[in-house]
Amino acid sequence: MKLRIAILGTRGIPNYYGGFEHISEYVSEGLVKRGHSVTVYNSHNHPYKADNWNGVEIRHCYDPEYLIGTAGQFIYDLNCLLDARKRKFDAILIMGYTSSSVWGKLYPAKSTIITNMDGLEWKRSKYSPRVQQFLKYAEKLAVKYSQFYVSDSLVIKSYLGEKYNINSKYIPYGADLFSEAEREQVDNGEALKEDYFLLMARMEPENNIETILEGFNNSSSHRKFKVLGDTSNRFGKFITHKFKNDERIEFKGSIFDTGKVRALQNNSYLYFHGHSVGGTNPSLLEAMASEALIAAHNNPFNKSVLHSDAFYFSNSKEVRNIVETVQRKETEKTMVSNNVYKIKYQFNWEKIIDQYEQFIIECHNNSNYERIV
Repeated sequence: MKLRIAILGTRGIPNYYGGFEHISEYVSEGLVKRGHSVTVYNSHNHPYKADNWNGVEIRHCYDPEYLIGTAGQFIYDLNCLLDARKRKFDAILIMGYTSSSVWGKLYPAKSTIITNMDGLEWKRSKYSPRVQQFLKYAEKLAVKYSQFYVSDSLVIKSYLGEKYNINSKYIPYGADLFSEAEREQVDNGEALKEDYFLLMARMEPENNIETILEGFNNSSSHRKFKVLGDTSNRFGKFITHKFKNDERIEFKGSIFDTGKVRALQNNSYLYFHGHSVGGTNPSLLEAMASEALIAAHNNPFNKSVLHSDAFYFSNSKEVRNIVETVQRKETEKTMVSNNVYKIKYQFNWEKIIDQYEQFIIECHNNSNYERIV
């Protein structure tokens, strides 16, 4: 069965932003290769201006976020939905619900609606109590107005089942194994093998950047600590100021060259993953695929992916202990190889695209189009 499928809820492809853009890029192209007609909605501000990308149709919709801030996301999602209502898609995959579920009554009545339910957005500490309350409401609306649901984490699947009594489909993110071409991108002048610690994240409190760097700052390590991420926001400026006197800590800014990032991950002595909210995190899978040894924040999301193949921390003292005691011997090599095995057989893109295709077809076949309106 070949379907007309649309993907909404992202800033667009190719990916210049984050997780949903990342997976939309892979899934849309993969579905086209499997014979489906796929449309992805892009912000008119997206750097890619063509109407087709690797066989995927691109629809550019007006996005006023650059003018009016966060409120613009809601207008952009509305513009995408209004366009989608005209196009008679068999199935619409909505990535997230933060600024789209409020328009639930406008979801196209004759399309099968599938929502990827994202992480527990309302738990993010960067949001005010009022915004957190709204996000809980938006989550509720997404459940109400969608027919089918995707969870990218088993923890999210369990949460949705318990809270809303819905059976969501678990489909995680994916990653590609580290290639020889990427291995050649390692710049030995920039970093000798295993000579530095590494962290890559958005500068947000729930990513435990302060905890990680405080632990390192208090350690006796002689190694460098490279931090990848845009530090221009308020929290980023706070972090760079707080640790400005530690010459071992290097803030490298954002690096959008995936090959270079993966080479840095592969080359690191230890990769810190501090994310504490959300589902299966793409940067964690990339680090696993890049053969990095990983220290992760101790929470159910990270543990459901890494299991016993990582070091875990909950506070800066534990970070300091890891920094000062971690070694690279047989046990650690086994942890790395176990994580590569997971990427190869559980989190590989071909398998994930197959799962999306099968689920979308199954949902379409089982849809009676009767939804709350």
